[in-house]
Amino acid sequence: MLHVPILRAGTPYRSLNVQRLAHIRTGETVAEVSQANGGLIARDMLNAGRNRDLLRRMPIEELFEICGRAAELFDSAELPIDPLDGVTQSRDEYVRDLSSTTGMPHRLARGNMAKIRFVLEEMPRVLAGLTRGLDLSVLDRGWVDVDGRTVSYIGQADSLGGVLPSNSPGVHSLWIPSLALKVPVVLKPGSQEPWTPMRIAQALIAAGMPPQAFGVYPTDHGGANEILLRTDRSMFFGDESSIRGWKGDPRVQLHGPGWSKILIGEDRIDGWREHIDTIVESIAENGGRSCINASGVWVPRRGREVAEALAERLSRIEARSLDDPEAGLAAFSQPAVAHRISEYVDSLLQEPGAVDLTAELRDGPRVVERDGCTFLLPTLIWCSDPGHALARCELLFPFASVVEAPQDEMLQRIGSTLVVSAITEDPSFRAALMTSREIDRLNLGPLHTSRVSWDQPHEGNLFEHLYKQRSFMASA
Repeated sequence: MLHVPILRAGTPYRSLNVQRLAHIRTGETVAEVSQANGGLIARDMLNAGRNRDLLRRMPIEELFEICGRAAELFDSAELPIDPLDGVTQSRDEYVRDLSSTTGMPHRLARGNMAKIRFVLEEMPRVLAGLTRGLDLSVLDRGWVDVDGRTVSYIGQADSLGGVLPSNSPGVHSLWIPSLALKVPVVLKPGSQEPWTPMRIAQALIAAGMPPQAFGVYPTDHGGANEILLRTDRSMFFGDESSIRGWKGDPRVQLHGPGWSKILIGEDRIDGWREHIDTIVESIAENGGRSCINASGVWVPRRGREVAEALAERLSRIEARSLDDPEAGLAAFSQPAVAHRISEYVDSLLQEPGAVDLTAELRDGPRVVERDGCTFLLPTLIWCSDPGHALARCELLFPFASVVEAPQDEMLQRIGSTLVVSAITEDPSFRAALMTSREIDRLNLGPLHTSRVSWDQPHEGNLFEHLYKQRSFMASA
């Protein structure tokens, strides 16, 4: 039986309490994962300062070299998965195991691996974006001269906590720069996805990163709260109900629903067909599982026409076996969740002002089974009422609504939005977009919401989360 251990400062540990990970198709046990309790996490956190000192003393250039070596190892090497029993995991075994417990198709799993490799390879570029081009020797010395003035930063954390999701491996690239920023990580993997955090950690350790920089604690909600309470800074990935209790806590960077959108201006709506590929990919890329997937398309007119065309394109996406090279939909590890989501959508459709256009194009229900797995087929909603509940809804599959509203009302109606791709050349609309506090990341032009520029943060800034500028002078 494959066992996935806890990593305590890089040292594998087998717990008497284990969680069984089941194959989503067969129900057979894929692995048993050791579980950490809150007391064990609290005890290990007593060494956080000592663990950070090991990273703090390493030159930034050496950390960059380690990340570069780890990129290749993560992508292609056979790495430990259970060092206690000498069990390793190849690249193909990682993809297979990840897919078997999360429902991520093999093709998408490999695509997410490429994202993680890129971040490791391009760590200097990533940190340049996070620090806005700051001389990174500041991480070695604590201060640098910038245009004739002295700038100093002080670390705010001995460790970065992470309560991580199971929905998409690519999100793990968001915590990786913490190691290059000389801050160890204390991670709770998603309950179905211990594979990616473990593989990243083992690749970095094999490349020369101090093992003490890694705490990986599969645990329950109590253990997750222990991590959030005991780390000086943390990242929390979850749905709106999960993260609600931590809003307002500056120590916790929240990563919840994105409600990302495409907005088409009055000046470009008549040419909307030119951008249909961009819109479809923004909705459906990565199986629609990311917070940066578009869940709304807002237009000033021609809404029904746009919606019908998008519905036709999305309805072509089929549920396929997870190892099919054309697979683009992720299966649900818990079939009941897929049914509940579908029932939720149908319940909201009972209210006037919204219609599921994809339902008219498919020969059967939204929930389907293929090769023993349960899928939700892409769904496109036409909202004639911009106030309808489905006009501002995000779900864990390719789901989006097309909403019609006057251009001068859009920014008041869209609500909090992680990514907006605005297709417009209108100077006044662009100016309003630039000043909107509802938009976290803004793309001007026909750009995919689901594409990330890794030299810019797309949700929060990890450097500013971990470091604070302070006043500093030194005598000559």
